Amino acid sequence: MTAIRPAGSADADAVLRLFDEAIAWFVSIGNTGQWGTEPFSSRPEQVARIRGWVAEQGSWVAEQPGTGVVGFLALGAATEYVPAATEPELYVRVLIGSRDARAKGTGRRLLEFAHEQAQAAGVGKLRVDCYAGGTGDLVRFYESCGYTRTDLFTVGAWPGQVLERPVDAAR
Repeated sequence: MTAIRPAGSADADAVLRLFDEAIAWFVSIGNTGQWGTEPFSSRPEQVARIRGWVAEQGSWVAEQPGTGVVGFLALGAATEYVPAATEPELYVRVLIGSRDARAKGTGRRLLEFAHEQAQAAGVGKLRVDCYAGGTGDLVRFYESCGYTRTDLFTVGAWPGQVLERPVDAAR
């Protein structure tokens, strides 16, 4: 059973491994546009970013007994590169799950947890942004979790998609 708990500084290396694992998988399937080809652990700016994320309020890890950290979620305010919210919201700033088959479903569970957190906060919607390039699988993943597409954006040459989900929507 996957447990979700607040993240802390001690989780930085485990979360960094999740990103390295995802990048290796992306490279293996030819999707180098999302995060590039170099492991985050070899990029000081990404190591610092992850160390910051795990220390922020609103950051969570998913753990499985015997496996350890299998997912990471950071909730908070929208990132600066997306259109501002038009109503109170909670923003999924970061979501990553392990590629380990034993962790299947962790991303969906963390998104459901985000919905629960938004309900508890009394906000009307959840938003998230993701990589909109490649095959579009990531956008379709969020749609399969109840999110709908809203705004497209770019950061440099990186294409992004904002999606939202009403908080009062039934699953």
